[in-house]
Amino acid sequence: MGGGQKMEKLVMSLGPVFAAGLAIQQLLELLDAIKLKDIPAEYKKLTLGLLSLVLGLALAFAAKLHVLTPLGASVAPFWDELTTGLIISGGTQGINSIMKFLGYAKESKKADAAAKTAPAPAAPAAPGLPAAPVVTAQMIKSFGDRV
Repeated sequence: MGGGQKMEKLVMSLGPVFAAGLAIQQLLELLDAIKLKDIPAEYKKLTLGLLSLVLGLALAFAAKLHVLTPLGASVAPFWDELTTGLIISGGTQGINSIMKFLGYAKESKKADAAAKTAPAPAAPAAPGLPAAPVVTAQMIKSFGDRV
């Protein structure tokens, strides 16, 4: 399976988790505006956090949502669903963290691929002759910035 197909499968696998996190976040904002305004301020954050956790875990286990398996981890479904429930309970912030991680992983793979395709160092010059200069991508970028 190519890199594009893997990424598409990963996005399709994580889509329901993202939607669930967004739904819980929106529900809690509505509840906060309607019903939770009577709760003292010092207990409101705890109450919203616990409610979010319960809803996230319930959704993850009921819908059998998984985050770790699509990311390549080999774990028991229970632990995957528990982790997924915790991520869902974080709302969009939880899934955004995963997306940032995937972005970093993608950039790392690009950098590795670029390093593998980098030109070989120039052969040493014959005795008495200067070595040919090696032009790097940084030199080209620097030149492009000055022009």
